[in-house]
Order: sequence, then C-alpha cells, then structure tokens
Amino acid sequence: MEDSLMHRKKRVLIAGALLMSATVISWLAFYVRANALQPEREIHITAKKFEFTPDTITLKKGEPVVLVLSSQDRKHGFNVRAFGIRADVDPGETARIRFTPNKTGKFTFSCDVFCGEGHEDMTGTIVVTE
Repeated sequence: MEDSLMHRKKRVLIAGALLMSATVISWLAFYVRANALQPEREIHITAKKFEFTPDTITLKKGEPVVLVLSSQDRKHGFNVRAFGIRADVDPGETARIRFTPNKTGKFTFSCDVFCGEGHEDMTGTIVVTE
C-alpha cells in the first residue's frame, strides 16, 4: 500500500514537472518570436546633379532600413539631420546607411557637398508613418 502511494506521488511530481517544462518552453518560444529581429528593408537612392531619385521615401517607425546610396556623376553628400545620418556618396562606390526610424513625421534629406549651381535644391523627404 505504501508503495502504491509512493508511485502515485512520483507520477504527480513527474506530471507537474512536464507541465512546468511545457509552460516554460511555450513562454520561451513566444518571447523569441516577439523579439526576433526584423529583416532590414533596402532602399536604393541615386544622387546626380541636382536631384535624388527617389526624392520621397516612406518608412514605418521601428522598421530597420538600409539606405543604399550611389552617385551617377560626382561626389555628393547625404544628410538627414533629424536622425543624425550623414554620408559621402562617391561616384563608382556605394554607401550603406543602416538605421531604424524612431519618430514619425516628414524629414528633409539633402546634399551637403557643394555640387554646383542648383545644389541648394538637391533635397528629398523621408516620411515616417506609425
């Protein structure tokens, strides 16, 4: 009789341990899915006297992006003051800028390397939505 009671207690303990393990594994799987890194979205931007193509980029707040910058004619700059982003864009080379927008709104980007008359108009807009 005592053996039977011991076996039942062992079975209850094993069942409890299995239930606890399943709960922990489920919670870990949920945590990993919830905190998985989002894939980066690549956006190609071409600079040439006196324009960026595209000149309007729409992003989502919290979405990781890589801006892939190239120049068709000469050295340009790429500056987004609102996000502290800045890069030189040399012809024949590619500049890559990784960032994740952390605020919504419309933000201007511009060439900050003088590239001739019309340089002041070499701008574009990043629109960040919720």
